[in-house]
Formats: sequence, structure tokens, C-alpha cells
Amino acid sequence: MTAAQAQVEKAGSAARLAELPGQALRSVREAPRRAMVVAGAVSLFSLVAYALVRHFVGTSMVDMVVYRAEGAAVANGNDLYALRVTQWNLPATYPPFAAMLFVPTTWLGVGVLRVVVTAGNLGLLALLAHLSFRLTGWPRRELRPVGVVLVTGLGVWLEPVFTTLRYGQINLVLACLILWDLTRPDGRRSKGLAIGIAAGIKLTPGLFAVYLLITGRVRAAFVAGFTFLATFALGAVVLPDATWGFWTKYLYDSARVGKTEIVDNQSIRGAFARLLHTADPGTLATAGSALVAVAGLATAVWAHRSARWLPRAEAWGICCAAVTAVLISPISWTHHWVWCVPMLVLLAAEAAHERSRPALVRRLRWRPVFAATLLAFLSFAMWIVPHKWPLDLHLPAAHQLPASVYPAVGLCFLALAALRIRSRRLAGGAPLVRVPQPRTEATSDDLARVGSR
Repeated sequence: MTAAQAQVEKAGSAARLAELPGQALRSVREAPRRAMVVAGAVSLFSLVAYALVRHFVGTSMVDMVVYRAEGAAVANGNDLYALRVTQWNLPATYPPFAAMLFVPTTWLGVGVLRVVVTAGNLGLLALLAHLSFRLTGWPRRELRPVGVVLVTGLGVWLEPVFTTLRYGQINLVLACLILWDLTRPDGRRSKGLAIGIAAGIKLTPGLFAVYLLITGRVRAAFVAGFTFLATFALGAVVLPDATWGFWTKYLYDSARVGKTEIVDNQSIRGAFARLLHTADPGTLATAGSALVAVAGLATAVWAHRSARWLPRAEAWGICCAAVTAVLISPISWTHHWVWCVPMLVLLAAEAAHERSRPALVRRLRWRPVFAATLLAFLSFAMWIVPHKWPLDLHLPAAHQLPASVYPAVGLCFLALAALRIRSRRLAGGAPLVRVPQPRTEATSDDLARVGSR
């Protein structure tokens, strides 16, 4: 090779090297676009299949009908808690504040409302996916829209989401309110506002205010508490009789909500009722729920306080608090478990992080955990066992686990979270619990005591 040829080759190599950054940048920009096209096609196919299944299975959207009747009772000045609607004679079970929010549903016919509620719930599923990705910090920002599209299209097959859409429920609204609030910076003065509103609609979200309080975010907890009191006051001003009736009578009438023992109820209390073959599991179920409440909240707080050693510590804490809330509620219908979406995103993030580690130190533990959890929420297991009442009270031992699959998954998730926190703290050289620091030098009081001996 002559000197001239070498010079030309060198110049060509330099030119190709100069083009590499531009090529890499174009590749990064084009990859999400191609991924988005694929994700969009997959999601569209899934939603079309869902629409066909929904058409043939039938969707009563019975809860939407109840909400509309509640709104009509408020608008027309009727007795809110005396109403009975649909062939199942369903009553109003939410606080008066919630019924006031349902008034706009009366502006539309039932047919149009079905479409609006379904489209709105799909939008809320997309928002919940976005908030879950923000909570976990995974995947990288440019890929999150792809993830949102996939979760929206494929998430309809998760049983809690499927049932929420089928009944026209409000679970996705509550989950989005809570998760939006919890993913905001702690310094925001209005943090806790959305949690308080969610608790005003349905009491269970109040547990997240407790989570904020015991993790040291006192102002946010008080904002949530005062917001909840404001919803109570608004209900008392607009619907004084209904407010008095709800808080003094109807709140404590569990028969209005439904039967504890049916497989629809995926709470600890429901699992105990089926296991003991009784409609009233009594003290044993109460003690079990109390134990889970303490253990679940303790694990959530432990995760939050382990942020120095635990990746995605806040995500673990919030998911533990959410699982605890649905476990300890006296009645948690299957559609209340829409918190499976952030749970699955968190487990997928752990699996992706583990997969990215060098092969020599990689141990694929999270992928099987994610797969098993996903399978549980896709299984519709509680509907497979014979469950037409009163068969729920006489389930054999082999049917107990599928009939209570969500409580089993929830308890396993809390145990897994505790093991995860423990292992990360041990790996980081941290104490498992906070211990007093040793005193390294004598104080003046110590010296005075020594001198007096």
C-alpha cells in the first residue's frame, strides 16, 4: 500500500468513525418507532379479540348501572340508601360524596354510557401503566410509551381488569388517584389530596394515608386526612340524611355489600370463610386480618426506610401497602385487585435488572416469580371451581387454593418483599433493624459520675 493509498484509507476510516454517533442516534430514535408499531399492532389485535369475547360473553356493566342510579337519586332528591336496582336488587354502598360524583352519569343514556365508561377505563389502564413505570423507574424513558401501549392492549386479559371492564367498576379511577399522589415529590404541599378524595369515594384507600404517616410524611398524611373530612362535610351539607344513615347504620351492614364466603371475595376474611365452611369466620378471621395488617404495613415501612440499599424501595413499599389494603378489607372483590398492574411492572423491572447482570453472577430468580404472578392473575382460577352459591361454603381441600388465589399471591408477595429487603440490607452491610449507635466518647455527665465514685 502506497503512502497515498494509506492516507485515503485513513481518511475513509475517520469518516466512518465520524458517522457512527449519528448512526447510533438514528438507531435509538428509530428503535422505539419500530417497537411502537409492533406494540400497536399486538395491542390492536388483543383489543379486537377482547371486544369479540366481550360480545359473546355478555357484559352487564351492573355496577355502572348502580352508580347511575345513585347519581339519579342525588339529582332527584330520593332516598339514596333505599334504592334497589337490577335483577339482583343491588343497593348503594359508597359514601354520599361518591354518589354526588356519579350525578354526571345520568346525563347519558345507558347505551352511550357503556361506551364512555369502557373507553374511560381503557384510558385509565394506560394511565395506571404510565404511573407504574414512573414508580419503578423502568424501562428507560423512551421505551415507556411502548410499554403503556402493550399494557393497555394486553392488560384487559388480567382478571381484575377484565372484571372491572365487565362490571363498569371504578377501581382504576381509585388506583390512578392513589398512585399519582404517591409518585409526586414529597415536598409538594398538596400531596395527599388525591388519596383523601379516593378515601372519600371508598374508605379502603385511607390505608395509604396511614402509610404516609408511619413513613414520616406527616404533612401529606394530614392533607389526606383533612381532604377526607372535607368530603364528609360536603356530603353532610348536600345530603344530611344520607350522611347520617351511612355513617351510623349502613356502613356496618356487611349484608348490603355481599356474602363474605363467595369466591368473588378475595380477601383474607373471604379465604377464612371458605376454609372454615362458614359465612361468619369470626374472631379467627379478624385476628388473621389484623396480623396481616401489621405485617404488611411493617414490610412497607421497612422497604421505604431501606432506600439506601434497596433498588426501587418506594415501589416495593407502595405495592406492599396496596396488597395489604385489599387483603385486610372485609370484602375485596376480584376487580379490586387491579393493583396487580404495578405489582407486575415491579416484578418485571426486577427481572429485567437481573437479566442485565453479567452471566457469571446472574441468577434468574425474578423471571419465574414474574411468570407465576402473571399466570395467577390471568388464570381466572376462582371462577373455574364450582362456585354457584352455596357451593362456596362446601369447597373441598383441593379447591381452596384456586378459590383464594389472590390472597395466596398477596401473602407470597409480602413474604417475598421481606426477603428482598433483608437480602439487600445484608448485602449492603446494613443492620436488619435500626439500632442505637454506640457511644464513642465520654460526656461531661459520665466524667462527673466517675469522679464521684
